[in-house]
Amino acid sequence: MSSSSNSSLAARRKSESDYRSEGSQDETLSIVVLGASGDLAKKKTFPALYALYVRKLLPESTIIYGYARSHLSNEDFRKQVSKAFKGGNEEAKGKFMDMLHYFAGQYDKSEDFHKLDEELVKSEKQAGKGTANRIFYLAVPPEVFVPAAHSIRTAAASKSGWTRLIVEKPFGRDLASSTKLSNDLAQLFSEKELFRIDHYLGKEMVQNLMVMRFANAVFEPMWNRHHIANVQITFKEDIGTEGRGGYFDQYGIIRDVMQNHLIQMLALVAMEPPVTLSASDIQDEKVKLLRAIPPVELKDVVIGQYVKGKGSEPGYIDSDDKIPRDSTAPTFATAILYVRNSRWADVPFILRCGKALDDRKAEIRIQFRQPASFLFNDDETPPNELVLRVQPNEAVYLKMNQKRPGLTTEMQQSELDLTYKDRFGSELSLPDAYERLVLDVIRNDHNLFVRDDELEEAWKIFTPLLHRLDKEKTKPEPYEFGSRGPASSDELIKRAGYVRSLGYKWPGKL
Repeated sequence: MSSSSNSSLAARRKSESDYRSEGSQDETLSIVVLGASGDLAKKKTFPALYALYVRKLLPESTIIYGYARSHLSNEDFRKQVSKAFKGGNEEAKGKFMDMLHYFAGQYDKSEDFHKLDEELVKSEKQAGKGTANRIFYLAVPPEVFVPAAHSIRTAAASKSGWTRLIVEKPFGRDLASSTKLSNDLAQLFSEKELFRIDHYLGKEMVQNLMVMRFANAVFEPMWNRHHIANVQITFKEDIGTEGRGGYFDQYGIIRDVMQNHLIQMLALVAMEPPVTLSASDIQDEKVKLLRAIPPVELKDVVIGQYVKGKGSEPGYIDSDDKIPRDSTAPTFATAILYVRNSRWADVPFILRCGKALDDRKAEIRIQFRQPASFLFNDDETPPNELVLRVQPNEAVYLKMNQKRPGLTTEMQQSELDLTYKDRFGSELSLPDAYERLVLDVIRNDHNLFVRDDELEEAWKIFTPLLHRLDKEKTKPEPYEFGSRGPASSDELIKRAGYVRSLGYKWPGKL
């Protein structure tokens, strides 16, 4: 192995304590969260920053500002964001709260950002460090991205250190709008300064994909069309839109989940081995993979929308006053994608996502082919499956067939099971995806972020379908709240070759 490959591996094999020692002691870090009074910031961003502080992973001289249009005192702001804090003790929480400040202003007014800059400079000078670095986290609606980024660049960027911009999805509604957004942001920030968050890339099991695929010799020889029959990537929620009806109705489940979370997991499952573990090499392979996927066709898609079931939860149309009565926004979608390369030719990749279903989980399910000379080749012998449980209760398990113990020749399906909590301890505390992602922004590691050409190729896969659905106002198939989803979804998956094991239930603890 070359010295460059060795150094790349060493760079990725880091313990938590290694991260604590990174960074200069002569630098101040200011983190400004725009949209600080919104749900995303209160439920995810600030709790992630607090968790990093408790783990001692924030630089010693860190200043945190919340920025929003609402007029709040520092005290009221701190009370609001601290409700979602977990872990630590009262002393740690108190010290972290002292680091929090609030600034009220408009997102499109440079003069407000000039005033913010004055506040930041004052706080940075009090820290007594030579260099002041700044991170701006845009936890705001997409229509505010460019005006806010312009105000930051012209009025609040650091004058003595680096400035980085974190952008949350959605990154446009289709290829054209995404390209325009990328071009507009590129006029203000370089690609190296931009960090597009897809929080699923920060999840522990998604992180484990790279290690599992490329650090275990048993998998790579089987990771192709000769041994794998199909790949299913699933995202299920057992709740409805939960107050997000106005936003969700503009985007639907394909734009909200499938085009980003699921396609990113598909890319990691199916890409070729990268030259090194550097961010650029991994992103290069993901782009090559996405370019090999033709646009998904309507005949390979099922969309659905939930209606009231047996419980008290309302159907989608009745769940929010902002949802029009004739809405055709899908809350469920199944799509079959294919990769046109020698490794994956004719292997269906089944993407399935939905709200108001019978379970809450995200998983990657790889179903293997049966050997041509299989001695037990009948309908009662289920195929092997490798399952990566992304959430909840992270696990990797291999479904396999074995003889039932005792004086019998009956066969049963069992598993080789690596459930994280069983293997690594019930007190295992995995970092939230946002913790990992914010830490990587501080470390300037782009590995878990979406590059502009990745985004472009992902939109090329789905834009023709989305335009057709919008133009024709295709009516989604109704399914009951709490069900598996539309019946035609199971039929589509069966036609694609997936064999469902009806008698098997994973014994993992939920």
